Amino acid sequence: MIQLLDLVRNCRLCEKALLLGPRPVAQASADSKLLIIGQAPGSKVHQSGIPWDDPSGDRLREWLRLDKETFYDANKIAIMSMGFCYPGKGQSGDNPPRFECAPTWYELLLNEMPSIQLTLLIGHYAQRYYLKQIEALADYKTLTERVKNADKAPTHLLPLPHPSPRNQIWLKKNPWFETETLPLLRKRLTMIDL
Repeated sequence: MIQLLDLVRNCRLCEKALLLGPRPVAQASADSKLLIIGQAPGSKVHQSGIPWDDPSGDRLREWLRLDKETFYDANKIAIMSMGFCYPGKGQSGDNPPRFECAPTWYELLLNEMPSIQLTLLIGHYAQRYYLKQIEALADYKTLTERVKNADKAPTHLLPLPHPSPRNQIWLKKNPWFETETLPLLRKRLTMIDL
């Protein structure tokens, strides 16, 4: 796993497409029990090299009710993104994650993490990529529908919205997320030994 993570962190596959250059960000261990799959690092994470080291990460840790020490313990929690590098700024937020990362690295990384008991699919890109594994949610076309019906997902997968401050309007429009989905998330977290 250490050698594989070194390869990931030194990846230059899409270097020419990244305005700020590559800086792949990932955290994993063969002992990780929880896998968090997001979309791509933001500019703050690109600078620090620490996953979820921004306001989105603060909100995610609040949702999970985890402190930073636990969150950044790779023996407990693996953190990957659909794109490992910051994709740059777009017209309304960041650009979509680079498409090269997941098909290049995911299977190799997942094969080295046999202890994963729960995978959180955060945001549209992660859910779309893994939708084939969530047959119970395949008929739901939007992120809102998938998250609203998260209780139908297999117990080892859970779709979530992105915790970005930009999603404040979504969270206000969907109060059931706080009363239904977050308790489900926390219940599933109690089923794994973090």
